[in-house]
Amino acid sequence: MECISCDRARGALLGLAVGDALGAPAENMRPSEIRRRWGRIEGFVTDNPSGTDDTEYAIFSGLLLARHGSALTVSHVEQAWHRWIADLDEGPFRGAGFSERGTLENLRRGLAAPITAQHRHAWSDGLAMRAAPFGVFAAGDPAEAARLVAIDGCVSHDGEGIYGGQAVAAGVAAAMAGAGPAGVIGAALSVIPMDSWTARSMRRAVVAAEQTDPDPLMRERSVRSAVVIGGYPWTDLAPEAVGLAFGAFAAARGDFRTAVLTAVNMGRDADTTAAVAGALAGAVSGATAIPREWAEVIGPVRGSCLPSMRGYHVLDIADLLTPDNDTDTEALPCPPAR
Repeated sequence: MECISCDRARGALLGLAVGDALGAPAENMRPSEIRRRWGRIEGFVTDNPSGTDDTEYAIFSGLLLARHGSALTVSHVEQAWHRWIADLDEGPFRGAGFSERGTLENLRRGLAAPITAQHRHAWSDGLAMRAAPFGVFAAGDPAEAARLVAIDGCVSHDGEGIYGGQAVAAGVAAAMAGAGPAGVIGAALSVIPMDSWTARSMRRAVVAAEQTDPDPLMRERSVRSAVVIGGYPWTDLAPEAVGLAFGAFAAARGDFRTAVLTAVNMGRDADTTAAVAGALAGAVSGATAIPREWAEVIGPVRGSCLPSMRGYHVLDIADLLTPDNDTDTEALPCPPAR
């Protein structure tokens, strides 16, 4: 029988990948546009669903964490960005968010962290989307998960962008130790400044999600109205995306299917919000709670964003990060030499 922590680790990262693939077609759409095109999304709406940069960057950070563990430093992260991404002659950087593009431009100009994060999108959800592996690794220790993800994030993010990643990592860490939805949300809020935009957004989303209206559409509208700044052009702001993800998770009372579909049907940065909601709910309930017809779609990533990640599977990363893993991390594939 699989150990509980292994099942939760697999649930967190498989849940991330499932949410990413489910949400990708609805990215940057309004709920009204989603309804006109598909009705309410209840499953995959494309014939060949796949994940995006969210899953590939989570694998990237998971491999880095498996190699260095709690000894992770900014130098390790910066070197990995160079060796796995920035210094490879892969042509145009495909399928990545603005924060990653800005970071790569700065790295290629010879800048070093934390100056590499000084671009216009340092408050994006690009760290939040790759934060779940840190919660898996630091199971039961939200503060350690928050510390490690901030080390990873300082190369590409700043301020609210860091807080968003810390909230997700801490929430997953609490779920890995058996916390329910309230404990997960409390752990996430405990590691970020209470007066931050991210914390305020999360609290507003959770309060809206706790209404008793049984209609999922009304709950989605309430959460979205509590968080989204109408007319703002960027959908990948960490305070918004993380708020929506935790709101979806709270509205679902931790149920995996409901959490992910709530996030997807709210639109905006739907792949990331569903990936985060899926990671939280997957860590609470384990991989066994993920519908089989969704889980079976997830295969090794295609490298559509990060060619160096092609062929890795999120379940392999989950296994590397669990305490009883006996893999020799020194034998992990090394990034290409510069």
